[in-house]
Amino acid sequence: MTLRLSSCNGFPRIGAAKYRAVIESDVNAALRLLETMAGHLAHAEGRRLSMAQQGARGCSRTPNGIGTRRRIEVRMQGRQDYTAHEALVCAARAKPELWRLGLGLILIYLVGFALSSLTLPLLATLFPGDWIEGLQTGETPGAMLVLLGGFAFMTLGVALTARVLQDRSFWSVIGHPRPLIYQFLRVSLYLIALGITLSLLPPYDMGAPLTPNLSFGLWLSLLPFSLLVVLIQTSAEEIVFRGYIQQGLAARFKNPLVWLLAPSALFALGHYLPNEAGENAVLIALWAGVFGLLMADLTARSGTLGPAIAVHFFNNVTALLLFASPTSLYGLSLYLMPYEMSDAQALRPWLAVDFALMLVTWLAARLAIRR
Repeated sequence: MTLRLSSCNGFPRIGAAKYRAVIESDVNAALRLLETMAGHLAHAEGRRLSMAQQGARGCSRTPNGIGTRRRIEVRMQGRQDYTAHEALVCAARAKPELWRLGLGLILIYLVGFALSSLTLPLLATLFPGDWIEGLQTGETPGAMLVLLGGFAFMTLGVALTARVLQDRSFWSVIGHPRPLIYQFLRVSLYLIALGITLSLLPPYDMGAPLTPNLSFGLWLSLLPFSLLVVLIQTSAEEIVFRGYIQQGLAARFKNPLVWLLAPSALFALGHYLPNEAGENAVLIALWAGVFGLLMADLTARSGTLGPAIAVHFFNNVTALLLFASPTSLYGLSLYLMPYEMSDAQALRPWLAVDFALMLVTWLAARLAIRR
């Protein structure tokens, strides 16, 4: 199960013209820094413990399942430096067969489905109420908490599948905890600063007033639980797409285009919702595919899932907890956007802004992990 990304993922106060100027400036700055980024990444990631068994490539096992320290040799591949990605991929190289990857995805789905089927009736018995009726659309707080929290079963499925089919530890999929947490927090700080800056820029509305959803008191009381389940949901999606699938393909194919584009295409397919988005469905799916590609790039550059989880988390906090679509998945949101997902005339201009904001957040994350 994959949640859609909101058609307006970011801060609704930003104009497209100002974003073009911001992007041009940031892109030029980022390109000037690319040549030195490999050295900074090597300094940050050179202390990482490499994961799992990798005899020919120097990934050796220790009793606790975490590999020995290894120095990352920096080589520029054109303008891309994905050397740090090897810290994640090396554990998958011991058993890189594609049938394992395919079977693993089936097992992940079955684990999630089985645990959800067991959990939902139990929750309905312990906590009866009308929240059950909102599970299809996520229109109540209880339904949203259950829907998003259920993504934990997907993460559990990855952990079990990696161990059974590839003899890998869970840390080998997500990255060593110390750099993962550090990168997550650092990128989060950059995104908070970016959000504050962008919120000061015009325009200050979306052309129509936002509709209040939850009362502020109720929204605030639910916020700790809401943040937790959004973190669970976004982490699960990154663990599956930028973790398990991307690493499985990278262990089998040397060409980065394969393991960058294939998981991103699957991610886009999961966000293709013609019944909800109507004429906007293709554009929203394309947005999700580009987002997946940028998150794959961040993961390959950082050597952990921390940066991608941070960007995805802040995106979905905005799209699910602050300004949600009135179409679905709005049970935990403070406000509802003034337009339906299928409103092509109203949403098309904001989708352009969304693409610009996505690039800006990616650049901010790139700057965060390069130091």
